[in-house]
Amino acid sequence: MEPLLNYVQNEFLTKKSLPQFSAGDTITVYYQIKEGEKVRTQFFKGTVIQIKGQGLSKTFTIRKMSGTIGVERIFPINLPTIEKIEVNKKGKVRKSRIYYFKNLRGKKARIKEL
Repeated sequence: MEPLLNYVQNEFLTKKSLPQFSAGDTITVYYQIKEGEKVRTQFFKGTVIQIKGQGLSKTFTIRKMSGTIGVERIFPINLPTIEKIEVNKKGKVRKSRIYYFKNLRGKKARIKEL
């Protein structure tokens, strides 16, 4: 099963050149949205909480605050509608999955920059 999965990923999925980022970084993801016949570009700017998986099936979770409500979104690395990813800030965290970040409010929710 594993060789078949690797064959399909190598043959049919295209690799994108995306910047390196890790948990704690603040990034902006520009992606396309289809509304009927129209296509427009929207962005999602937030902090990377986790990166999960390996290879072309890797996903990353971004969290942003919209007012007082936290919004999370999971993006596959190989999503065809992603136009580009910008790394705004490099953050210094000690864990690869920062779930504790969800419970922090105010000044405690800041991440130190590298």
